[in-house]
Amino acid sequence: MRSHIAQGWRLASRHMHLVLLLFLYQLLWGVVLYRLIDSTVAPLLRRFPGTPSSQHALQPFMTEAQFHLFKTELITPYLWVIGGLFAARMLITPLFNAGLYYSLHHEMRDGGGTRFLEGIRRAWKPVMLLYWLESALVLAPAYWLLPKGLELVLHSTSLADLATGILLGAACWLLWAGLLQLLFLAMQLGAVTGDGIFRTLGRAVSRFLSYASLSLLMWGIGLLLGMAISGLSVWIAGLIALILHQSFPLLRTLIKVWTVASQYNCLQSK
Repeated sequence: MRSHIAQGWRLASRHMHLVLLLFLYQLLWGVVLYRLIDSTVAPLLRRFPGTPSSQHALQPFMTEAQFHLFKTELITPYLWVIGGLFAARMLITPLFNAGLYYSLHHEMRDGGGTRFLEGIRRAWKPVMLLYWLESALVLAPAYWLLPKGLELVLHSTSLADLATGILLGAACWLLWAGLLQLLFLAMQLGAVTGDGIFRTLGRAVSRFLSYASLSLLMWGIGLLLGMAISGLSVWIAGLIALILHQSFPLLRTLIKVWTVASQYNCLQSK
């Protein structure tokens, strides 16, 4: 596992310009989503009766929200905006993935620089199809879970009951999404490298313990670094805290590329 992480870092360090590009891409999405949430959700949250003295006002608030959601067209423009953003992300993200995976493969096999644009031209179709299929399977449990979650939101008498009711469903959904991410990443790498999606999928299944352990370790590293930087930002106030907080998204993007490179090395090792 240590060798996979070391080789993954070697590959990721040779793609720093792609790390910067992916960081700017994620930053753009973050700004767009922040503006959308700030203009729609924040006004609603300011009306939410969150203090203990106003718990009796929670049910009227939920009743009013239910009326506006189901009896008026108030939410329709927001649904169109969210749908448009989702469609754009579903089209753009696989292109970045195809270019990155292809570049990692050829950097490890041949060396001599990255091939991001060439990867997009050569591998965007299978990567996009697999990405769409993965997204559909990840979202499939929403057909059962979201109506139950909405019912809990509209009929729960306290935030504690609401959190307890949705915790198990959210945990199972997260586990399902993580499993799909591992398997479909292997298939996308197989499509890019030319090994074949089913051959690489079989390799991922046969090595699933080491493959999943490596992935969990890298995800854990990212989580621990995020917690450490957040803690330091609170503990060390001032300019240093601001620099740490603002630089973490770039570090998080680097860790994502490092993780993918390590997973690729694990699947390609003999």
